[in-house]
Amino acid sequence: MKSVLLFCTLLLLATKAGAAGQAVTYSFAEERFEGFFVSPAPGAPLVLLIHDWDGLNDYEVQRAEMLASMGYAVFAADLFGQGLRPTALEDRRRLTNALYQDRARLRALLQRALDTAEQQGGKVDNAVAMGYCFGGAAVLELARSGTDLKGFVSFHGGLTTPAGQDYGRTRGSLLILHGTADSSVTMDHFAALAVELEKAGVRHEMITYGGAPHGFTVFDSDHYRRDADEKSWQRFRDYLAETLR
Repeated sequence: MKSVLLFCTLLLLATKAGAAGQAVTYSFAEERFEGFFVSPAPGAPLVLLIHDWDGLNDYEVQRAEMLASMGYAVFAADLFGQGLRPTALEDRRRLTNALYQDRARLRALLQRALDTAEQQGGKVDNAVAMGYCFGGAAVLELARSGTDLKGFVSFHGGLTTPAGQDYGRTRGSLLILHGTADSSVTMDHFAALAVELEKAGVRHEMITYGGAPHGFTVFDSDHYRRDADEKSWQRFRDYLAETLR
């Protein structure tokens, strides 16, 4: 029932936006997942969008539609499974921690999402991955894996590098958009990542927004900060224009 409701919500939002968006069901290791794909035109540059710890929901679909209106194809991936859109904090922690503790599965799910995007017509050879919070951490995992994308963007995402990993295989550039007032991902984490990327020779840009807490882009939440959201979104738009052809 949850997956049916999500499908209807996705299609309703796509219809309202006037774009050809659609829910996409796909499989991984005999499990079912449900993402969302929208494209303004064949051959449009691709953005792979990774959700926050509450799963793929209306927020990610709205962001996907915003990107489509700018001329980008978007595949909003599902890393939890069809119908798994947790609302309780303990369920969100359980689902994200399971992936943090199994990095091989996380990378495989990200690659499966890219494969699905390509099957939908997404141009993975002209693509950027971006994510919010948990999704930002997942995007950095993708960067460390050596996946051949042009860029990797984190909005208020986790910045800590797991033990035994580094950015030595990273192939695209990184854009890190962070809130200086984030108490979950601190400025110490931010600084440590900057040093690590510089040491690895990875092209990167890292910006912090004063007074912005964790989750500063999430509309209608207590954490939302309009100034930081608008400035970070504009920088993201410029980055896409600079990075994708």
